[in-house]
Amino acid sequence: MQRYLALDFIRGCAILGILLLNIVGFGLPSAAYLNPAWQGSITATDTWTWALLDLFAQLKFLTLFALLFGAGLQLLLPRGSRWLTARLSLLLLLGFIHGVFFWSGDILLAYGIIGLVVWRMLRDVPSTQALMHTGILLYLVGCGVLLIFGSLSGSEPTSAWLPGAADLQYEKFWKLAGGWEAVQKRLDYLSSGLMALASQYGWQLAGLMMIGAALMRNGWWKGAYSPAHYRRTGIILLLVGFAIAVPGVVAQWLLHWAFRWTGFYLQVPRDLASPFISLGYAALCLGFWPQLSRWRISYVIQCVGRMALSNYLLQTLICTTLFYRFGLFMHFDRLGLLMLVPAIWLINILFSVIWLRYLPQGPFEWLWRRLTRLAAGKSSAQMPERK
Repeated sequence: MQRYLALDFIRGCAILGILLLNIVGFGLPSAAYLNPAWQGSITATDTWTWALLDLFAQLKFLTLFALLFGAGLQLLLPRGSRWLTARLSLLLLLGFIHGVFFWSGDILLAYGIIGLVVWRMLRDVPSTQALMHTGILLYLVGCGVLLIFGSLSGSEPTSAWLPGAADLQYEKFWKLAGGWEAVQKRLDYLSSGLMALASQYGWQLAGLMMIGAALMRNGWWKGAYSPAHYRRTGIILLLVGFAIAVPGVVAQWLLHWAFRWTGFYLQVPRDLASPFISLGYAALCLGFWPQLSRWRISYVIQCVGRMALSNYLLQTLICTTLFYRFGLFMHFDRLGLLMLVPAIWLINILFSVIWLRYLPQGPFEWLWRRLTRLAAGKSSAQMPERK
């Protein structure tokens, strides 16, 4: 199978960009991920850091990664049902292990579960246009569910949104102490995440995968259109996306991150804007790829993208060590956490470049492929590998 270097670059950007928000999930209490005023008050520095990240990064890189995941499923369809079922089941298992024993913010389990449903839909929907329309509809259903949840919720914040001193102390205790207590808490988070996946987020994730697959079918991801098309499309998508996102960010700020509004209703503008902004980022990368491909930095980010799974898990290893083993949990504000990100990016880049200098695949990519072959049987191994 052909390797698309521009997609490796975009995937690398997505993996590095995801850390901009995940670092908050590692270094601050879980309530801080969506509620910047989780302490009851907020500094000007935290406010501006949150606003810029919310506008340019929050959900955007996760959305981009989901779109690319769907594109990858489309590319892998010729390998057959046994290969895809085995591959996604192993991803699901890895996500379960990662989410229960390492970090509660895992996304691999959700990708494995939804991927097992979506690849069959990709196989059974022959029309690219129908696939795109179905993906958009599913994504909008997920946005609509948020509005329903908002109408059913109370106006008083829960401890998960505005934790008390005892809640914060307990969260700090189990994250730093580890052991069975931490496993039990991560199981609780996993249970809540699966409920959210079934009721709301799963619709959006499935929709994004289908949209990504449709764009692979029509050649958009492959660079089949002119650079001018991608540049023009990228600008239009970004303008539309930011026109939707900016009022939502401003409204949250003016409402002082009130629970019902920020937790539900004003999530919708962000969710609606994210596909436009994410695809806008991708379109500009594709539009300027002839220039970007000449830069050394594009090669090193491609290496990160080729080892996306290994780098995602490496970020977990680094951050859990820093914040939970070295006791730095709740020691930094948002800006302080953001300043740690480039150092972790550098580790991701060095690890990827050095590893791929000697071996063709990342360690977890290699393991995933080998276990998939074993699980799927000999007949699935006849298709040539991507170089």
